[in-house]
Parts: sequence; structure tokens; C-alpha cells
Amino acid sequence: TRARLRVRRRALVAAAIVAVLAAMLAWLAVRMRHGAERAGSHAVARDTTGAGFARVTVFFPAVSGDSLVAESRSVIAQSDVHARVGGLVAELARGPATPALALIPAGTAVLHAYLDDRGLLTLDLSPEFRDGFHGGSSAEYLAVTSLARTLAANVPEAHRMQLACGGQPLPSLGGHLPLDQPIDLTPAPAPATSP
Repeated sequence: TRARLRVRRRALVAAAIVAVLAAMLAWLAVRMRHGAERAGSHAVARDTTGAGFARVTVFFPAVSGDSLVAESRSVIAQSDVHARVGGLVAELARGPATPALALIPAGTAVLHAYLDDRGLLTLDLSPEFRDGFHGGSSAEYLAVTSLARTLAANVPEAHRMQLACGGQPLPSLGGHLPLDQPIDLTPAPAPATSP
């Protein structure tokens, strides 16, 4: 009888575990379906050739150093602001595919991205952004402008950007451009797009 009670207990525990797992899978399926429906609600154009991807435009400084060059890229579609901004920063850190300059240091990542109801995007970047940057005033201006233009083109709900680095305020990237105030993300006229 004791052996039967153990077998019965084990069967009940196993049934409870299976029920919990089934409930978790059902919950996950509903969340994924709901997330997919919300993913189409942001302004980045969806790629019509493959589900789950979106076309974005990233901006890099031209080799001449006097303007920005736009590149169109396909990225995984994200509905969450943090994930979208993280993907854009990762693309900038990856560097250009066409002749242009890579001024966002490799390894730069988004630690936190918060968008308030007035359109202020507070962007906390990893220390690689500050520590890996090497350049003068023009390079500093182009690096920050590259980031700002990329965000303006792909996160239209963001109107201004406040930068931080490693959880601390970022007064300047290289000592030339003050970053202690929010940066306006109002889009400027678009440059020619390269393939």
C-alpha cells in the first residue's frame, strides 16, 4: 500500500508538472502572437520579402568627413523601443558596408533606452562608446550626428535624445561637443541613399 501511495503521488506530481508546462506554453504562444501584432505598430517599414524583418536606415560619416551617407539595412523587427534602439546602435557599431567612416566604436551597445511621453529618449550606452572613441572635434560631431540621424529616421516617436554612458551622465564624447543637454532629433534633409 505504501508503494501504491508513492506511485500515485509521483503520478500526481508528474501530472501537475505537465499541466504547468502546458499552461506556460499556452501563455507563451499568446504572448508571442500579441507581440507579433504589436510589432507592426511602429513606424519602421516592414520588409515584404520575409516575415520578422524590417528595413532601417543607418547613417555613417562620408569619407570626405563633410556629410553623412545613408545605408539601408534589414534587421529583425522589434516592437520594444529598447530593442529597436539596441539594434540600430549595433548596426552603427558594425560599421558601414559602403565607403564611409565607422565612428561609433565596435562593442558599443545600449544598456538602457527610455522614451518618455514627451518624446525624450534617454539613451545609456556601454562604456565602449566613450572609451573606444578616438578623434577630434569633427569626428566627435560626426559620431554624435550619425547616432542622432539614425535614431531620428527609425524611431519617429523620439524627438530629443539625452546620452549617458555606463549609467553616468556623458558631458562630452571627446571633449569638444557638449552633451549635457538633450539633442534635437528633428530630421534634416536626407542625403542620397546607397545600396
